[in-house]
Amino acid sequence: MIRSSIPALLLVLITGCGGSGGGSTLEPSPLPPEAEIEFTRSEPDDGSVAIVATVDGVLSRDLSYQWQQQAGPTIHISNPRSAMAAFEAPASDDYQLKLTVTDTFGNQISNALTHSAEAVTPARIRGDQVVSRGGRVSLRLGRSGDKSQPLTQIQWSQVGGPPITEMNSDNPELLTFTAPSTVGKDSLLTLKVIANDRGSVITDHAYVWVTDQRNPVHDALFDTPLAQVRAWNPASPWRSALERCVYSTQLAGSNTCRVSELPPIGQQTHQPSVSEVMNRVVVSHPWMGDAFKAFLEQRDSQSDFRRLLASVSAVVISYDIRPSFYWVATGAIYLDPSDLWREPWQQASINEDPDYRSGFGNGLNYLLPWRYVKDNQYASTFYPSYLEASRGFDQLEGDLASLLYHELAHANDFFPVDTLDAISADTLLQEYYDRSASGQLVSDQLTNSLPLSSSQMFELAKVQFQGETASAIQKAYRPSDISGFFSQDRANDDYNYFTPREDLAMLFEEAMMSHRYGILRDVAVTDKPDAVSGDTIIVDWGQRGRIGEPTLLPRLDLVVRQILPSLDPDTLIDSLPATLPMTPGQTWNANLVLGPAAKIQRIGPAPTGARPPLAERRHFGRGPDWKLSGH
Repeated sequence: MIRSSIPALLLVLITGCGGSGGGSTLEPSPLPPEAEIEFTRSEPDDGSVAIVATVDGVLSRDLSYQWQQQAGPTIHISNPRSAMAAFEAPASDDYQLKLTVTDTFGNQISNALTHSAEAVTPARIRGDQVVSRGGRVSLRLGRSGDKSQPLTQIQWSQVGGPPITEMNSDNPELLTFTAPSTVGKDSLLTLKVIANDRGSVITDHAYVWVTDQRNPVHDALFDTPLAQVRAWNPASPWRSALERCVYSTQLAGSNTCRVSELPPIGQQTHQPSVSEVMNRVVVSHPWMGDAFKAFLEQRDSQSDFRRLLASVSAVVISYDIRPSFYWVATGAIYLDPSDLWREPWQQASINEDPDYRSGFGNGLNYLLPWRYVKDNQYASTFYPSYLEASRGFDQLEGDLASLLYHELAHANDFFPVDTLDAISADTLLQEYYDRSASGQLVSDQLTNSLPLSSSQMFELAKVQFQGETASAIQKAYRPSDISGFFSQDRANDDYNYFTPREDLAMLFEEAMMSHRYGILRDVAVTDKPDAVSGDTIIVDWGQRGRIGEPTLLPRLDLVVRQILPSLDPDTLIDSLPATLPMTPGQTWNANLVLGPAAKIQRIGPAPTGARPPLAERRHFGRGPDWKLSGH
């Protein structure tokens, strides 16, 4: 490592104890004139560049950063608003950067530096990053050539920084761990990998800047480490409230922000503009907001998403959110950026820790897979991280649209747009409780008037989505049993049975994907062999476009009329195609082509990496009582 110092007039934050066991709470004070900025840099022969900026006596969390490239071949800084400038050098050259640092009083200093770097090589560690102490980290080893062959004999180790308690590399190309918790100071971790790349030994280093963060307050809504997020638009009039009220360990469940501090967007206008929406976006990385803005500008031609966004207070997009969810306690939707990235360097900045629910339901002896299909082909293309591929909105639109329809259905279930002007409680959470107690939630109306009836599916949902242990009876269920339970009821997915909120959101999501995009949803009940893949699981029962089943339509009509009143539900329902049955006894993949085309030919296997893995992940809507008591 090379260290250089640049004198600067800056400010200092005085740290001390607070919270439940340490962490700083005191306000910052100005630095004396002799304060200095130090840059810690990766070696010049490392094409994966990491430059960390520090100020003696000042914690990173209390300063704002803005990196800008001044000279050299064009680069993409992973997060130019963090303490680390991480980028991959496209050529062996000098790269000049300018850094502007701002304190909480608005004082600024700027300095420039020039860094020499070799061109990046394909076989290297991707993902130099900044993480909060106690946060999760993932680092991926890149492949060379056509990316089809992984490196071999991979050995990971730590060579610098506070010791990491446990490093996991069950997938040898992916290292995950929890950042060590060092209270009252920031620290730099250095990781090393040695691997064999088709006969050649390669060595590389990665750098992780671990920032100290305040301990969660008592009764914190978020009581585990979070990424540091900022308002995407620094000039947003809502900036202060956004950064306090939606994604912070300092936000208490007993003291959520008032509606007057951060009201739903629709209290200003029921059809917000893109700029009005973007004034409510907070991100861990600026590219996430850039992508979301571009999507709204280029792909929201019917204004569905802007209308639905009127019922949220904020949009949070962060590398550590997985899975996506809506939360009435803050009124915000929280988006996993996996559905937003367009370039490999963006994908590399997203944490790859698995969805925490990935092991739920392991004791059951059936699967209930689903997928979105258009013209007898997968509507989504799967891009594994090792491919380092680029993609456009054509490739990501289906996944992102279905996610947004689902999460925004939750927001509009609790606070339909025509109720926003009548909100009278001090907080959205209290308004929710008032509306719930008086039976005004759309999902409660759905459950009360047109309920689901399968008690077995309700109990199985507790196993699948809450992690409860399966009973002996549930473990003994065969696929034919599940087919009977599910097909005779009025749900379009087993996730409908998790909560009334998910019941509503699943109906709305599938209907809107069919109506707006001509994308149909498959759902099936299959067996569960030891080796699970689309070519091994056998369909017992399945349908394409189940949302068009006549028994589901009255439920859908109720939902659409209140969730998106600008859309005529009769028009939507009339647009739904007839449901297509799958062929029992054939594999999941063999049932991809349905209808008349299935009698003419079966399409061949999709190219490597093109078909998504079996879809077992669900969007997760956190209930309003999650970690809240007394109501």
